[in-house]
Amino acid sequence: MNPDTQPLVLPPLSLYVHIPWCVRKCPYCDFNSHQVPAGSGEHVSIRHGADSEPAASQLPEAEYVDQLERDLRSQLGWIQGRKLGSIFFGGGTPSLFSPLAIERILNLAESLVGFVPDIEITLEANPGTFEQAKFAGYHSAGVNRLSIGVQSFDPLQLQNLGRIHSGAEAHTAATQARAAGFDNINIDLMHGLPGQGEVDALRDLKQAVALGAEHISWYQLTIEPNTAFYSAPPVTPGSEQIAEIQQAGRAYLAGEGYGRYEVSAYARSGLASRHNLNYWSFADYIGIGAGAHGKFTLPDSGRIIRTQRTRAPRDYLALGCALGEGGGDFPQAKVTDVAIAERPLEFLMNTLRLERGVPAESFAAYTGLPLSTLAGEWAKLEAMQLVEPLGPRIAASGFGYDYVDEVLQRFLPSD
Repeated sequence: MNPDTQPLVLPPLSLYVHIPWCVRKCPYCDFNSHQVPAGSGEHVSIRHGADSEPAASQLPEAEYVDQLERDLRSQLGWIQGRKLGSIFFGGGTPSLFSPLAIERILNLAESLVGFVPDIEITLEANPGTFEQAKFAGYHSAGVNRLSIGVQSFDPLQLQNLGRIHSGAEAHTAATQARAAGFDNINIDLMHGLPGQGEVDALRDLKQAVALGAEHISWYQLTIEPNTAFYSAPPVTPGSEQIAEIQQAGRAYLAGEGYGRYEVSAYARSGLASRHNLNYWSFADYIGIGAGAHGKFTLPDSGRIIRTQRTRAPRDYLALGCALGEGGGDFPQAKVTDVAIAERPLEFLMNTLRLERGVPAESFAAYTGLPLSTLAGEWAKLEAMQLVEPLGPRIAASGFGYDYVDEVLQRFLPSD
């Protein structure tokens, strides 16, 4: 234990499962997703049009789940008796995997780690009819929250974004998910799209609300490196128009009973994503799958570590494994310590995303540092009306919530 730190407290634990394949790579996407290559034994054919659906996948589903099991087993030594409070299947397109594969993964997680009684289990799905046909199977497997990647209901915007579903399919997907038994549905939407105005953005939100979504993720299109849009950027609304769209959208969602709890997340009362809350509270999570990230707190040694699996699916599936600290063999992975000097920034990068912030005592509990570590810079930020007073919560002010990046600059570790 470093003499400058206090004892660490074990935070709650979640599991992230990365399924890396997509039918098509979207031009804005910088996630670790890989288009299924034709003619390689990993083939999905598609027909274009509103009524199209992918043919049966020949992804290495069973082999990938086998490797996920090895991956999870290798990290059991870091779990320290905790049970999972949430699981999130992300990608890529997790709904390319069969309900049987998802059920197998959930059974492994429950037997190897264990679940809290009211665990939240989310699976990301695309609105195409191929995925819709499997919704009931996912629900039977134990998935109790579905996140549907709509992005927009507008045909022109869907074309701009390279999506392979139609607005009509998005409506049908939400209806089918409800019929399959899901009573907790998230709809992903984007704003700041090429040529999009306030009326257009609100039209998308109104359709998601009309479909009864319990949760809406509404985030701005950003042009990221290593994407097709970065090489050929579309013309998007300017900053003033974006601000007007955001203000109008937030007011509309609030009037419809959706509380904003995170930068881009809005939910009905009591239905904020527990998995999201776990991330943004600087709690722990296991990451399994190609490119998956994890975070673990190790109180006995006073360490906080981050893990990252190798990104390429072929490498992840390769037989070559290395002995890991977590207790077993697992695919190539990187394990790094969060240095003591980096912990304030790491903590705030997560927790200031939450509109209400977090209890002040969680700073010492989860970083091992006294709250006074923040006090000097915090007082200056408070004088600028960017943050709330330090305690009982750590939070940005209503004004400062739109300037979190400027707040974080104050806590960059010195060289």
